[in-house]
Amino acid sequence: QVQLVESGGGSLQAGGSLRLSCAASGRTVSSYAMGWFRQAPGKEREFVAAISRSGGSTFYADFVKGRFTISRDNAKNTLYLQMNSLKPEDTAVYYCAAANAIGVITTPPRYAYWGQGTQVTVSS
Repeated sequence: QVQLVESGGGSLQAGGSLRLSCAASGRTVSSYAMGWFRQAPGKEREFVAAISRSGGSTFYADFVKGRFTISRDNAKNTLYLQMNSLKPEDTAVYYCAAANAIGVITTPPRYAYWGQGTQVTVSS
Protein backbone atom coordinates (compact mmCIF):
# COMPACT_ATOMS: atom_id res chain seq x y z
CA GLN A 1 0.00 0.00 0.00
CA VAL A 2 1.13 3.56 -0.60
CA GLN A 3 0.07 6.93 0.77
CA LEU A 4 0.24 10.02 -1.44
CA VAL A 5 0.39 13.67 -0.37
CA GLU A 6 0.31 16.49 -2.91
CA SER A 7 1.76 19.95 -2.36
CA GLY A 8 2.68 23.04 -4.34
CA GLY A 9 -0.73 24.30 -5.35
CA GLY A 10 -1.67 27.96 -5.08
CA SER A 11 -3.19 31.01 -6.72
CA LEU A 12 -1.51 32.89 -9.52
CA GLN A 13 -2.15 34.88 -12.66
CA ALA A 14 -2.37 33.47 -16.15
CA GLY A 15 0.99 32.85 -17.76
CA GLY A 16 2.66 31.86 -14.53
CA SER A 17 4.21 28.57 -13.43
CA LEU A 18 3.81 26.13 -10.57
CA ARG A 19 5.45 22.85 -9.68
CA LEU A 20 3.31 20.29 -7.92
CA SER A 21 4.88 17.55 -5.84
CA CYS A 22 3.45 14.25 -4.69
CA ALA A 23 5.28 12.57 -1.84
CA ALA A 24 4.75 8.85 -1.45
CA SER A 25 5.14 6.76 1.66
CA GLY A 26 4.65 3.08 2.29
CA ARG A 27 5.75 0.89 -0.56
CA THR A 28 8.46 2.33 -2.76
CA VAL A 29 7.01 4.47 -5.51
CA SER A 30 9.15 2.77 -8.15
CA SER A 31 6.71 -0.14 -7.94
CA TYR A 32 3.93 2.00 -9.40
CA ALA A 33 3.01 3.75 -12.58
CA MET A 34 1.86 7.22 -11.60
CA GLY A 35 -0.28 10.00 -12.91
CA TRP A 36 -1.81 13.40 -12.38
CA PHE A 37 -5.51 14.13 -12.72
CA ARG A 38 -7.57 17.23 -12.09
CA GLN A 39 -11.13 18.10 -11.26
CA ALA A 40 -12.73 21.48 -11.74
CA PRO A 41 -15.97 22.47 -9.98
CA GLY A 42 -18.96 20.81 -11.60
CA LYS A 43 -16.79 18.69 -13.88
CA GLU A 44 -15.59 15.12 -13.88
CA ARG A 45 -12.07 14.19 -12.93
CA GLU A 46 -9.86 14.26 -16.02
CA PHE A 47 -6.51 12.84 -16.97
CA VAL A 48 -3.57 15.26 -17.14
CA ALA A 49 -0.34 13.26 -17.42
CA ALA A 50 1.10 9.84 -16.69
CA ILE A 51 4.54 8.33 -16.26
CA SER A 52 5.83 4.78 -16.21
CA ARG A 53 7.54 3.12 -13.28
CA SER A 54 11.04 3.99 -14.45
CA GLY A 55 10.09 7.40 -15.82
CA GLY A 56 11.12 6.34 -19.30
CA SER A 57 7.65 6.79 -20.77
CA THR A 58 5.27 9.70 -20.38
CA PHE A 59 1.89 10.64 -21.84
CA TYR A 60 -0.07 13.87 -21.73
CA ALA A 61 -3.56 15.09 -22.33
CA ASP A 62 -3.70 17.23 -25.46
CA PHE A 63 -4.64 20.33 -23.52
CA VAL A 64 -1.36 20.33 -21.55
CA LYS A 65 1.11 19.21 -24.19
CA GLY A 66 4.00 21.62 -24.41
CA ARG A 67 3.04 23.34 -21.16
CA PHE A 68 3.19 20.65 -18.45
CA THR A 69 5.95 18.15 -17.68
CA ILE A 70 5.56 15.09 -15.50
CA SER A 71 8.63 13.61 -13.85
CA ARG A 72 9.55 11.41 -10.95
CA ASP A 73 12.46 10.88 -8.58
CA ASN A 74 12.20 7.32 -7.36
CA ALA A 75 15.09 7.83 -4.95
CA LYS A 76 13.03 10.52 -3.23
CA ASN A 77 9.73 8.68 -3.65
CA THR A 78 8.31 11.81 -5.27
CA LEU A 79 6.28 12.63 -8.37
CA TYR A 80 6.27 16.09 -9.93
CA LEU A 81 4.18 18.13 -12.33
CA GLN A 82 5.81 21.25 -13.72
CA MET A 83 3.11 23.54 -15.05
CA ASN A 84 4.04 26.48 -17.27
CA SER A 85 1.99 29.02 -19.22
CA LEU A 86 -0.96 28.41 -16.93
CA LYS A 87 -4.43 29.41 -18.11
CA PRO A 88 -7.62 30.16 -16.17
CA GLU A 89 -9.07 26.90 -17.51
CA ASP A 90 -6.32 25.03 -15.66
CA THR A 91 -8.03 25.96 -12.39
CA ALA A 92 -8.86 22.73 -10.58
CA VAL A 93 -7.94 20.44 -7.74
CA TYR A 94 -4.97 18.37 -8.88
CA TYR A 95 -4.58 14.79 -7.70
CA CYS A 96 -1.70 12.38 -7.96
CA ALA A 97 -2.38 8.67 -8.21
CA ALA A 98 -0.48 5.39 -8.23
CA ALA A 99 -1.27 2.25 -10.22
CA ASN A 100 0.24 -1.19 -9.81
CA ALA A 101 0.75 -1.53 -13.53
CA ILE A 102 3.30 -1.42 -16.32
CA GLY A 103 3.45 1.44 -18.79
CA VAL A 104 1.55 4.71 -18.72
CA ILE A 105 -2.00 4.61 -17.39
CA THR A 106 -4.59 7.20 -18.37
CA THR A 107 -7.83 5.87 -16.90
CA PRO A 108 -8.79 6.62 -13.27
CA PRO A 109 -10.25 3.18 -12.43
CA ARG A 110 -6.83 1.59 -12.93
CA TYR A 111 -5.34 3.73 -10.20
CA ALA A 112 -5.61 2.14 -6.76
CA TYR A 113 -4.19 4.96 -4.67
CA TRP A 114 -4.99 8.66 -4.66
CA GLY A 115 -3.79 11.72 -2.81
CA GLN A 116 -6.11 14.26 -1.22
CA GLY A 117 -5.53 16.88 -3.91
CA THR A 118 -4.05 20.36 -4.07
CA GLN A 119 -5.88 23.43 -5.36
CA VAL A 120 -4.57 25.39 -8.33
CA THR A 121 -6.33 28.66 -9.13
CA VAL A 122 -5.34 30.69 -12.19
CA SER A 123 -6.81 34.15 -12.66
CA SER A 124 -6.96 36.12 -15.88
